Amino acid sequence: QVQLVESGGGLVQPGGSLRLSCAASGAIFSIYAMGWSRQAAGKQRELVAQITNGGYTNYADSVKGRFTISRDNAKNTVYLQMNSLKPEDTAVYYCNAIGRGTYWGQGTLVTVSS
Repeated sequence: QVQLVESGGGLVQPGGSLRLSCAASGAIFSIYAMGWSRQAAGKQRELVAQITNGGYTNYADSVKGRFTISRDNAKNTVYLQMNSLKPEDTAVYYCNAIGRGTYWGQGTLVTVSS
């Protein structure tokens, strides 16, 4: 089993920045990719960004150039730096890890509003 704990959500004005963190624990040796997904009210969950153990990254078109995913292997933590935030980025953001199974965090709310 892998446990994921997210932090860093909150309220930010349009154009602002936030950094989300996701700390992994448990069977972390089995993880080969981690990422972030989000779910806005009334919409399906969508992949935002993903990073593999080899450092390969993948982004949704809607966030390319604004969001950056990174990981600190020593801390077993993955980050999502979000810049130039827009109201449409408002959602609950979920960290996930892919290993023997797919694991999810509890989610952290990001609200972009003036």
